[in-house]
This record gives sequence, structure tokens and C-alpha cells, in this order.
Amino acid sequence: MAIDIATLEERYINSCRKHCVSPNDAILSVLFKAEVKKSCNELCSLEISLDHLKDAEFPPLLDLCMELDASEVEAVDIRNESLHVLNGKYALLLMRAINQKLRVVDLQDLALGKEFLRDLSQRGLTCQVLNLRSSHFRKLNMMGEFMRIHTLNLDFSTSLTSFLEDCFSCMPNLMCLSLCETRILNLWTTIAALSKLPSLVELRFQHWLCCNDVGPYSASSSGKSHHKTYSNQRNNGRTSSINIGELTDQYSSTEEVLRNMFLLNNVVINDDESRAEDSDDSELDFSSPLQEHGSVEHLSNVFSRGNRQINQQTEDSLDNFQNQNEAEPLAGPFTKYIGDNSVKYISYHASPICFEKYYREYMIASLPRLRILDNLPIRKIDQETARMTFSEYFEHVPYQRKHKENVISVLQKREIRSSQNHVQSPGKKVSNLYGKSQCFYTRSLSAAKLGSCAWPFLNPLSFSSSILVGESKSFRPRQFEYHPSNSSHMVFGTLDGEIVVVNHENGKIVSYIPSLGAMNSVLGLCWLKKYPSKLIAGSDNGSLKLYDIHHMRSMETGICGGAESVSFDEFDQLTSVHVNSTDELFLASGYSRDVALYDISSGKRLQVFTNMHREHINVIKFANHSPSVFATSSFDQDVKMWDLRQKPISPCYSSSSSRGNVMVCFSPDDHYLLVSAVDNEVRQLLAVDGRLHLNFEIASTGSSQNYTRSYYMNGRDYIISGSCDEHVVRICCAQTGRRLRDISLEGGGRSRSSMFVQSLRGDPFREFNMSILAAHMRPRSKSEIIKVNLLASRDYAKEHFDAQQACPTNNMGG
Repeated sequence: MAIDIATLEERYINSCRKHCVSPNDAILSVLFKAEVKKSCNELCSLEISLDHLKDAEFPPLLDLCMELDASEVEAVDIRNESLHVLNGKYALLLMRAINQKLRVVDLQDLALGKEFLRDLSQRGLTCQVLNLRSSHFRKLNMMGEFMRIHTLNLDFSTSLTSFLEDCFSCMPNLMCLSLCETRILNLWTTIAALSKLPSLVELRFQHWLCCNDVGPYSASSSGKSHHKTYSNQRNNGRTSSINIGELTDQYSSTEEVLRNMFLLNNVVINDDESRAEDSDDSELDFSSPLQEHGSVEHLSNVFSRGNRQINQQTEDSLDNFQNQNEAEPLAGPFTKYIGDNSVKYISYHASPICFEKYYREYMIASLPRLRILDNLPIRKIDQETARMTFSEYFEHVPYQRKHKENVISVLQKREIRSSQNHVQSPGKKVSNLYGKSQCFYTRSLSAAKLGSCAWPFLNPLSFSSSILVGESKSFRPRQFEYHPSNSSHMVFGTLDGEIVVVNHENGKIVSYIPSLGAMNSVLGLCWLKKYPSKLIAGSDNGSLKLYDIHHMRSMETGICGGAESVSFDEFDQLTSVHVNSTDELFLASGYSRDVALYDISSGKRLQVFTNMHREHINVIKFANHSPSVFATSSFDQDVKMWDLRQKPISPCYSSSSSRGNVMVCFSPDDHYLLVSAVDNEVRQLLAVDGRLHLNFEIASTGSSQNYTRSYYMNGRDYIISGSCDEHVVRICCAQTGRRLRDISLEGGGRSRSSMFVQSLRGDPFREFNMSILAAHMRPRSKSEIIKVNLLASRDYAKEHFDAQQACPTNNMGG
């Protein structure tokens, strides 16, 4: 027979005597309310508040909770709405003792500590609704058992930037997920994580409010109507579900439907200015507490229990006013006019992911089971429009493949083709399968690998090493270049004027030359092609030198060769150098309107071309195949093509951007020019005449200091683009402009501080590999080069790390 409430109360009081503490009045009140509910034939539930509960009062409460499984109590809710510091260990013991009758856990984890979050994430909970507002997760990794949970709320978790790959694998019944005002940004990793939720029907990254007579924080002059509205939704301690069908019947207009639906979800927060501190845990962050004050109810408290059903009748009733994809008057990035009556809705508490272009369409197309996104129902017409938008602006997998392929299947087809070629009968027509080229299978393998790796392998290179016996040196890279013919070598120049050649595959430094006071920050590097041991280096103080790495200091012997570097006439305030295709000439540009031409064999400066632009020339590039053709990009907004055979007095042509140009480069076959201007203006021009071939339409940030650099990757198949005010590298198809993937550097280096892109290069020998020179926001942090392998899985990353630990000689510490 089930233990009745009176017996539970008696046992609780006896346990208090045993532990020498007075019974908690709030607990006695909870038991009394449960008894009243039972007598009224209502759901017999307990709502236990942890507010101001002392540590000494937990043991008798724990004894009580261990009795609940055998009692007539049907459900238990645990809440904590104050900033009172709690013992997280006690709180977890309490919730796990309740076991299967645990229904709602509604906590602010500010008071619980990182051990509480770590234990909860790893072991899980048996609750149905979990509210962890303002949590300190940095990377969400909820790997424990959450088999019963159907609603998860992580609103205002301002440290949360990303998900780990399997963080939702143990939540098969999760239907509603809210992530308002988090720092989630990456569409691709977000979708990869959310796709592990088979039951997800409602998702929220922002909060849409009808602003006609309704503000985000108050609905009336008294300022109390929202709180009252919310209070009416409580039913015996349970969180109410918002049924749109019922609201449609209750109110006279569809405008009122959404208005009243949003009124149930208002919140007031006061985000205190956070201090930058280190976190010693990669998944948790306690450096940015978000304070929530007063008695105003939280957004999450009325988040649906997950039993909401959107039927066809409801969808049809909303068709006329909520077409998210129809033409709408533009009123700002987070303002929308919906329907024929131009009802205005404004977004509040939006996560950064909401700023991504076509964010809503991408989510709808990628999560076909989703029924509600950001409070707005998803209709069939929305799904159709989203699919069209997705296919126009995004690539699901590389090379415009429509579906993901299996690596083993691709290899099997390739082997069958090879065998068929040997046994092919004379005169027999070859099928399409056997007619595929080797390039087709290489691309198919790349597409299959990239399609299965949502989280790319990021490997920060370490450049600290013993230069000489007893000498230790830590480098500060400023510029780098892959070797044109040796796939394992890379050169980088430092802020201190050093030149370092490194084997980026094993981390060993191959050659090194100190600055010796002759150079400042190295801004220009270029390998010679016909003489692969030689390179040109230029620094910002104008110094220009030719080095032979065979005569640079060997890291194995610790001595220098006999040959010295070749010095050229200085080019003041240098920013860029580049060698022509025959290794005969090189050009230098800098903070001036002039360009200098040098002869490599004689070491002489041949000529200075003056006033080539109206402002300084940031980058200069020779064509890859023509030794006399070069392009210049300037902050005067022009890119110009020149030919040395025509004595460059006037350009072959000029093309203008709307902002100052930061970067220009030729495609590997010289068919195109890739031009990058300030704040993500990236365009591809026809090299022959400068006509616009493609505008990549990357969203701008509004910053005039957001310097953008773009390069080709995989030949001319794809381009990579990054900017100095952002921690994202974008990968786009060079033929269609479609976005393939974004790579986030948020916490991606050895330091966990935010990073931004200072420079980047595609690996010329490995498809979908690149390196990024990333600088940290924190002034004292050093820049580092991060290798990115889009085709490698997290398992590969772990194996790579384990191998480095096992072979410390291959891992240069620092």
C-alpha cells in the first residue's frame, strides 16, 4: 500500500530530530498542500523550492525523497529562483533520490557550481522538464541519460557557443528546446547536433513579439499584466502548454493569437557587465554571470511541455498572415511585417545564429520534423520555400552532390570500375558507372568524408622549441605560406622579424634565422617555384631579403650554413611581396601608391611605378602562369590589372568595389580574380576583362575595420574567406557562390579566449585542408597558426593527440 502524505510528514519530522535540525516550514507547507490536492482529487504533487534551504536541512529532506517512490505522491517539481548559494552535490542527491517521479527541474545554476553541471551532464536526470537558464556551459555536452526529458531550456546561457557532436544523443523524447540569448552561431554544427533529436518539434533561438501596443517588458501601465498572465498558466505546479488551436478559437483575430501567445513568454533580464577571466574547463564557463532580478517570470516558465500538436487546420488558419518568406517591408534585421495587415513583430533575446542570412530557411530545410521555430508555426508553404532557398544558397555536400555518400560505397564503385576496364568486351558500350573519371571518385570521397564530419579537426601548431642548447624561444607568427612543391613544409615570419621553416606535419622546425635587428614584423613572404629552397621575405621597416633555407640555421645541427642572404633596396612601409611565375622578378607594395619591381638574379631594383592608385596598395599579385601580368588592390576601392610589357603607365582595366580593397589573388588557372574588400565584400572577376563573375553575398557586420581576406582552396573549386573582426571562416563554392560550411574559431586555439582571423591559406596539396593565422582578442595572448582538416572526424583528432602524447619528439610543447 502506498505511503500516505500524513505518514510522509511524520517520517520527515522524525528524520529532522535524528539529524538535530528543526523541520523546514516550507517543506511542511509543501506536504500540507499535497494533502489538500489529494483530498480534492487533484494531481498529488510536491513543489520543492531550494531557495534559502540550508545545507543542514538537506539530510532529512533527502530521507523524505527516498520514500517518495513508494508514496501516493504522483509528481515532484524542484525549483530554485533565488541567487542563494547551494551545495550542488546535495541538490543532485535530492533529485536522483526522487527518481521516476521527478517532473520539473527549474534552476538557476548560478548558485550550484561547475561540479553540479558536470555531474548533471555526465550522469543525466529522470525529469521531464529541465530549465537551466543562465547556465555556464561553454560547449554543451549532455552525455548522460535524459530518457524522459521532453523540454529543455537553456535561455540566457551567454557562455554557450557550440554543441559537442553527441550532446543530444541520449534525449530521444526531447520535443522542445529553447536557446534564446546564447552565443550559438554556427549553422552547420548546430544542425548536426539537433539532427540527433528524433522527436524535436519546437525550437527557439529568439523571441518574436508583436509590437502593436505590446512592448518586450510590459503590457500595461501597471506593468503587472504579464506576470498575471503567466500565473494563470500554472496548474498544480505544472508548466502549461500553449495550444495555438485553442487560442485561435478564443480570440477574434490572428493578430491577437500571436500577441497573446507572446505575452505568455515575456522576460526581464539585467545583463551585468562581465569580466574577462580564464576558465579551467573547456565545457563550462563561470566568467559571465547573468543576473535576473525581481519577481518577473522567466521566458522558460511557459515553454511548452512538448505535447503541442500542430494540425493541418491550424496551419491553414495561419496561412494568410504568417508567410515568413513572402516579400516584407524591411524595417531592420530583427523586425518583420507579417500578413496583409502589416502586423509588426520584433525579435528579442536573439542568439547570433539568428543574424545568419537565410537562418530560418536553413533550419526548416535541415530539420523537416520541426513544427515551430522561434514561436512561429512552420507551414507547408514555408517548408517548400525553405527547400528552394536552401538549394539556391547552400551546398549540402561538396561539388553540388545532392545526397551524402558512404566512403565504403564510393571505394567499392571505384574498384568495380577498375576491374570492369580490364575485362571489358570489345564493342560493348560502357555504362555510366564505369565511365567515371578518377577525378569523379576523388571528389566523391571528399564529399563523403566532409558530409560525415560536421566538426572539423582543428589542430593548433606549436612553435616553441629549443633553438640552441640552453636557449628557449617562443614565436609570434605574423605571416605564413605553404611551400609550393614540398607538401610538408611551411614558412612563417614573426612580429619580431624571424623567419621559420616548419614541417607542419610533425611539428619540427626545419630551418630558422633570427632577425639580428635587421627586420621588424614580417608582412611579406613568397617562395620561388623553380628554386624551391629559396624565398623572398619583406618586413614593415622596408627590409627585403632573399633566403636559401639550405643555408639557414639547421634545427638538427644548430649551426648555420656559409651562404648569407641577398639584400635588396628597401621599400618603405612594405605590406606585400610577390614573385612572378619564372622566378626572375618580384614586386613590392606597401603604405604608398607606388610599386617597386626587382630583378632576383642581379639583386637590383629595376623600376618604381608611381601613383598607380589614389590610396595605398595593400596587396600585389603576379599571375600564376604569365610572368608579366599582375594585379593590385588598393584602399581607394579599385582593383587594377597591369602588364609589364605595356610599361604600366595605365592599367589593362580597373574594377571598383564599394569599400576599400584588402586582398586580390588569381585563381590557380588564372581565369579569375578573387577580390576581398572591407567587411565581407567578396567578389570573383573574370581575369580577362574584369567583369563581375560572382558576388558571394557574405553578410556585412557594419564595421569599417573588418578587414576581409579570401583565397582559393581545392584549385578553383572553393574559396575561403575570413575577417579580422570575426572568428568565422566561410567556405563557398567558387562557381555558384553557395555556402558549404563555416568554421568557427570561438575557443578553437590553445587559449579559450575569442579569436579572429588575421590571415589564412588553403593547403595546395590536400583537399579541404587549410591553415588559419588566428589572433586572440586578449592583448597578452599570442597569435597562432591553426590547421583545419574538414575531412577528419573527431575520432581522428583524438588519435592524432594520443599519437603526439606517445611520441613527444613530434610534439613541440609551448
